[in-house]
Amino acid sequence: MYEARRRGIEVRVFADETRPLLQGARLTAWELSRGGIATTVICDNMAAAVMREFKPDAVIVGADRIAANGDAANKIGTYGLAIIAKHHGVPFFVAAPMTTFDVTLKDGAGIPIEQRNRKEVAEPYGKLSVPPEASVFNPAFDVTPAALISAHITEKGVYRAPYHFE
Repeated sequence: MYEARRRGIEVRVFADETRPLLQGARLTAWELSRGGIATTVICDNMAAAVMREFKPDAVIVGADRIAANGDAANKIGTYGLAIIAKHHGVPFFVAAPMTTFDVTLKDGAGIPIEQRNRKEVAEPYGKLSVPPEASVFNPAFDVTPAALISAHITEKGVYRAPYHFE
């Protein structure tokens, strides 16, 4: 975003809030706004409507781990965002440093997914919002299949399928 702006390209970002911990609202929006990038925070469940109404040029997400075949694990909701982008014909990019690639993993099925604390969903801001007898499913990450990813953007360049990460 910063490089595009430096080159005189107008950039506008819709930052998903990233529930339940709100990293998009707290971190992404904070960093981009401080950097002078026009940023609008949206609830995660607004992404499809934003794509339909505003027709973005691209979706760019990060990743916590990327398998040899290009499958990428990132904060929960990334997989759904990739599906929505595909439906709307919006290119979906994963931006991550080369240290994120784990070529010892054949595909995303080998990426362990942490189950987070029930309270993050059931008791946001310390207020109980889920009945005590109801279960909570709270994975920290999901895996986006490589087939939904247009390319991986790294400090060493852009990689497209078939992947041969260096």
